[in-house]
Amino acid sequence: MRLVPFRYTLRSLVVRWSPSLFSALGIGLTVAVLGGVLALREGFKALLSDTGSDDVVVYLRPGAQSEGESIVRYPVDTNVLKTRPEVALDASGTPLAAAESYLGLKLDRTDGTGTTIVTVRGVELPASLRIQGPRWRVVEGREPTPGSDEVVVGKPLTSRIKDTTIGSTLTFNVTPFKVVGIFENDGAYSSEIWGDVDRICAALERPFRQRFVAKLKPGTDVAAIATELETDKRVPVKAQTEKAYFAAQTTALGGVLGFLAGILTSLMGAAAVLGAVNTMLAAVGARTREVGILMSVGYRRFPVFFCFLVEAAIIGLAGGLIGAVLVLPFNGLQTSTTNWNTFTEIAFAFRVTPSIIVTSIGVALVLGILGGTVPAWRASRLVPTAALRRL
Repeated sequence: MRLVPFRYTLRSLVVRWSPSLFSALGIGLTVAVLGGVLALREGFKALLSDTGSDDVVVYLRPGAQSEGESIVRYPVDTNVLKTRPEVALDASGTPLAAAESYLGLKLDRTDGTGTTIVTVRGVELPASLRIQGPRWRVVEGREPTPGSDEVVVGKPLTSRIKDTTIGSTLTFNVTPFKVVGIFENDGAYSSEIWGDVDRICAALERPFRQRFVAKLKPGTDVAAIATELETDKRVPVKAQTEKAYFAAQTTALGGVLGFLAGILTSLMGAAAVLGAVNTMLAAVGARTREVGILMSVGYRRFPVFFCFLVEAAIIGLAGGLIGAVLVLPFNGLQTSTTNWNTFTEIAFAFRVTPSIIVTSIGVALVLGILGGTVPAWRASRLVPTAALRRL
């Protein structure tokens, strides 16, 4: 069974370039929206996965899904946790461990559009900073002094939150805290404000801690620690690696963005498919006599069907390439949103990965084929004699 020459399909696209281009643009805009939402989700997930470390363990209250839901008794539980055998020690024999507080506070935006919830973290100085290592670094100013009413602010917050530049004052409850430094972090901590845990807890009237973190000794089995703590009656906590903890914080927003991508693609994709159907039906109508000639010279129904389907697929592929070009400039673009697991603001960048490009082009190809199936079938069902008589 002979197929219709491919050059016939290409020539048809060249001759009817205008409607084909508009159909490709419709598909391109659809997959550009899809790619943009997927890049948003990928950037959010990448930020949190970069935050976590497998050699740092996080202890939370059993059943707590995030720090905001957790309470670790202080100093009853924290003193016991510091003596656990899995906790690494520094050269002087001091445990590399810290009890930290966590609270989302409403702060004013710099653009005057209202308030947003920002994470304020109380940390043990300098233990918490030593646990984070080079991933956490002050880029302007200095670290807060232990026991003082001083804080350092994540760099992305300085352009979005009022009174977060060096020398400014932030008021927590009724206690003023002076901003003495700006820090960077390779993950989610970059959207937080850090200060001395004792002073922040005193200002916020919170005599407990939200989590306990510790550097692990090499070769430590975290799963075994978690199993052991499940039956430990002295210290009611659960243990997981920092990486696992932050990976779990992507579920709510990641799911919402995935759902949004599906809904938008479905709605816009339906319109794009209808556009492709209209274009291909017009092509079939304009080429009815050509179809009659093809069938008269020996081409059967399937080659005619396949010929028109390939033409629709090429339009879809072109739309995919257009969509990829449209979404690429978003790569690295900074944005912020609310993490629905913690209900605090988090800053991150769009991340356009090769897999997103491939997915977008694949979806565009499918949309093109869906739009061309009915017109291709209609063309293949034409009766040659009737098609030749049609003007």
